[in-house]
Amino acid sequence: MNNEFEQDELEKDEIEDSEKSQGKMVKGSAWMTIGSILSRILGAIYIIPWRLIFGASLFPLANTLYTMGYNIYSEFLTIAIAGIPSAVAKEVAHYNALNEYGVSAKLYKKGITLSIVTGVVCALLIYFCAPILAGSGGKNAIPVIRSLAWAILIIPAMSLTRGYFQGFQQMAPSAMSQFVEQLGRVIYMLASAFFIMVIIHGSWVTAVTQSTFAAFVGAVFGFLALGWYYWRRRDHFQGLIASSDNAINVKTNDLYKEIISQAVPFIILGSGITIFQLIDQYSFFNIMHWATNYTNTNLQYIYAIFAANANKLIMIVVSLASALAITVVPLLSEARTKGDNHPISKQLSNALILFEFVMFPAALGMAAIAGPINRTFYGTANMDLGADVLTFSAIVSISLGLFTVVTALMQGISENKRAVKYFVVGTVIKLVTQVPLVYFFGAFGALMATAVGFTIANYLIIHSLRREFGLEMDDIKTNSVKILTFALITYLVALIVVYGANFGLGLIFNYNSSLISLFVSILATAAGGFVYLFLVLRSRVADRVLGNKMKSVRGLLHIR
Repeated sequence: MNNEFEQDELEKDEIEDSEKSQGKMVKGSAWMTIGSILSRILGAIYIIPWRLIFGASLFPLANTLYTMGYNIYSEFLTIAIAGIPSAVAKEVAHYNALNEYGVSAKLYKKGITLSIVTGVVCALLIYFCAPILAGSGGKNAIPVIRSLAWAILIIPAMSLTRGYFQGFQQMAPSAMSQFVEQLGRVIYMLASAFFIMVIIHGSWVTAVTQSTFAAFVGAVFGFLALGWYYWRRRDHFQGLIASSDNAINVKTNDLYKEIISQAVPFIILGSGITIFQLIDQYSFFNIMHWATNYTNTNLQYIYAIFAANANKLIMIVVSLASALAITVVPLLSEARTKGDNHPISKQLSNALILFEFVMFPAALGMAAIAGPINRTFYGTANMDLGADVLTFSAIVSISLGLFTVVTALMQGISENKRAVKYFVVGTVIKLVTQVPLVYFFGAFGALMATAVGFTIANYLIIHSLRREFGLEMDDIKTNSVKILTFALITYLVALIVVYGANFGLGLIFNYNSSLISLFVSILATAAGGFVYLFLVLRSRVADRVLGNKMKSVRGLLHIR
């Protein structure tokens, strides 16, 4: 009788722990999602005034130059950061679970030193190697690339500090810092571009260079926001350190080994999307010169449409997945430290379902409003091709977002090497398919090769997770079917609203104008969003994904 009672209590505790972990993941995801979305939206909205400042003739060239510089910068930044923030978040969560907050603090201090070193080394490399890295950007790309070296100096240390907070499962400071960083960057880049192009009628290359230097300005503000948050909570952190068990004494060299052993896979996996973008950047022009008789200027226009314009918008959607990925790593690490396989299986399943819940409607919604949203940001130049590319990119973004999540899951359970192996397979597939697909399908071919590469990598990773931890496949399949069905209905509703609004407003206004296109985009998004919200609340899918708090939301909206 006592055994049965103890078993019931154990099962009850497991359920409570599972619900607690799910609650932490949802709350953390909410913070990171808000911060990430606001940052991405700011990072996309700036393009409207930035385009107007440069004008129709110079904007495509400026946008291409900016994107080329940023793709190279992103890769160097990933190497400089070295995956240390996520590695530190994971290790901090590990030691916190053992009540060794003192070790966590020591880990952070050693990580800061390492971040400063990697930042300086990578900043010097990108600065002095700029002429080699410029590629098809030519001499114009050199000052742009060099201007980004300043940001690489300090962003690794800032990212590490975010990782430290995340290890405590405190996502608010990271979200706040991201937003402040992006706000500072956008204000400086618009102000500098306006001053150079409009007031003193300077060089457009100089204006682009200052726009990329804005990354450094934003980073300074982001770092200050983190410092302000820590200063307000310093007593709390110091209290945790004072109450540590202090039963573990980790040597400095061991701490560095732990950080570096975790960091190398993070570099590779964290660079995943950037590596695919660099493959496009360094191969697209050569393949297209071989396949067509387009001039280099024409190819820069086409490249900007899929690599810059569409990419900026779909990364808003992919940032949703990134928010989930960042949140789940510490939780998985904590469960792994405690040796609990059942919670790991549950958390993995919850993470995949939560990803689908957010990503499917977001990606399909973006596809539905591709026409008006593309005109809102990029005007009417090449608007048909731009809309088609954005539609296709939005669908491809699902595979990008899934890769971000599943690689984070693998890292959270310390399966880094296996994740890297599967990514290498996906990269080889991208390289093999790149030439024939770009040759026959141009910009769409580059996106196809990306989709194929990431899809294969994702399949291998999910298959590995299922084999090792026994994912709750019945639950995943049931909810996946419902979520996909609701997302498709959302897509159709939004698409109908787009066509209907274009027709109705077109009787009075020019529906191709940026302002009307923005209105149509908001209207279609609101309609589709309301339908999706109604469906997931009515079907109780929202309860499964977000918890029992959805009952109050359902009551508030009078949904049975």
